[in-house]
Amino acid sequence: MRNKQKHVVARVGEVEPGKPIVREIKGRQIGIFNLDGDYYALLNRCPHQSAELCKGRITHLSQSKVPGEVEVSRVGEIIKCPWHGWEFDIRTGQSWCDPDSMYVRQFGIKVEPGEALVKGPYVAETYAVSVEDSYIVVEM
Repeated sequence: MRNKQKHVVARVGEVEPGKPIVREIKGRQIGIFNLDGDYYALLNRCPHQSAELCKGRITHLSQSKVPGEVEVSRVGEIIKCPWHGWEFDIRTGQSWCDPDSMYVRQFGIKVEPGEALVKGPYVAETYAVSVEDSYIVVEM
């Protein structure tokens, strides 16, 4: 089994809630999202027709149990494709339009202190590593 490589993509403070950032990792555009201090990474490509997903609007989930009554939940956790409005769960990549077969590829992500990167066998691509700051690290 191949070990996953770690890639430093941003400092924690660079990813504001509601404003994803896009980084290129191994030739792939990856969107990094901050949902109340939890970080998620999705491929920046809608699986429907390949639009840049991170250019879409971050929104909420609207559901109705009975006609005329709409419940709003999960504010800031859903991203809409900018081309056709397909909605995806930022936490899981799952589609709300076709949940049985459509999803956006999700990548493992975690926050690590700078000293963990210094000690490990990892190479941080062109980013300075500081032992007192935390960095966001994407595993691919």
